[in-house]
Amino acid sequence: MMTQRALLAGLVVLLVACSQPLTVEQRVIAVIRQMEEKIEAGERRDFMTHIAEDFSGRDGRMNRDQVRALVVFQLRRFERLQAQLFPITVTETAPDRATAEFRALVTGGPGWIPERGQVYDFSTSWRLIDGDWLLAGADWEPVPLDEVLENLPTPSID
Repeated sequence: MMTQRALLAGLVVLLVACSQPLTVEQRVIAVIRQMEEKIEAGERRDFMTHIAEDFSGRDGRMNRDQVRALVVFQLRRFERLQAQLFPITVTETAPDRATAEFRALVTGGPGWIPERGQVYDFSTSWRLIDGDWLLAGADWEPVPLDEVLENLPTPSID
């Protein structure tokens, strides 16, 4: 079942695609959103199709097989995984390369109520391979709770 957010994102991509070619930024963001949908749906194989065979992450300490193992572990550990991505900044670094940086709130737990959650800063690298943008590298760091809290908007009381 497709979520409203996924349906809206798909419609936007379709409308843009009908009018003009997608930019590198739009294409990379679309892949990131697809990966988000796949992990939330527990579709690890489909998630992994977006990761380059020579992926290198965590400052060279993680390869594609280790990403697969991490994904399997997390999907078995939590009945439900969700990610809320904050604005994604994409920079084209060469005709077939790009970087994307974003912050994400990742939660997991049984059913609809998350048992655990953490905010992470992601720095990713992307490569165009056979017409598809694939994740070539990724580094992420947890964001301390005090930093998350200090960046929350202050509610106004009227």
